[in-house]
Amino acid sequence: MGKTRRKRRWANRRMAKRKVLLFAVATAISAVACSRQPPNQGSVTSRRRPAEVRSSADAVQLGGSGMLTTGGTGEAQVFLVIQEGYHVNANPATFPYLIATEVTTDKVEGLEFGKPIYPAAEKKKFDFADEPLAVYQGQVMIRVPFTATTKGERSVPYHVRVQACDNEKCFPPATLNSNTSVEVQ
Repeated sequence: MGKTRRKRRWANRRMAKRKVLLFAVATAISAVACSRQPPNQGSVTSRRRPAEVRSSADAVQLGGSGMLTTGGTGEAQVFLVIQEGYHVNANPATFPYLIATEVTTDKVEGLEFGKPIYPAAEKKKFDFADEPLAVYQGQVMIRVPFTATTKGERSVPYHVRVQACDNEKCFPPATLNSNTSVEVQ
C-alpha cells in the first residue's frame, strides 16, 4: 500500500509540473501571439477610427495562434483582438438570429480536431437590445483540442466567423482566415 501511495503522489507531482509547464507555455504563446503582427491584417496596435469601420473585419483582427502538444494530443489556441468600443457575439449567441463567433478548421491529414472551447461571455446591455447580450470584448482566446494520428509537421488553416457591433448597430459579418503550424514528435 505504501508503494502505491508513493507512486500516486509521484504521478500527481508530475501532473502538477506538466500543468504548470503547459500554463507557462500557453502564457508565453499568448504574449508572443498577441504582440505579433498578423499577416496582411495591419498592426494590432493601429486602430481604425469608428467612422472607418464598415464591416466586422475592420473591428476584429486575429492576434495570432499557438499550438500546445502533449504526446498525441494538443490544443490550437486562436486569439482575437477586438477594437475598443466594439464587441462580437459570444458562442453561443444570446438569440438564434445573432451570428455567434465561430472557429472552424480545415481537414488536415493526421490531425483530428474536436469541438472548439469558447471562453465565458460577458453580459452587456446595449441601446439596440432590450436585454443584456452575451459578448466578447478586448482580447479573447478560443481553444480547439486535437488528436494527432501521425507524427510530423503540418500547416493548419483555420477560419473565424465574427459579427462586430458597437453600442448602436451591428456590422456585416466577416470570416477571418489564417493558419498555424503544428509539429507532432
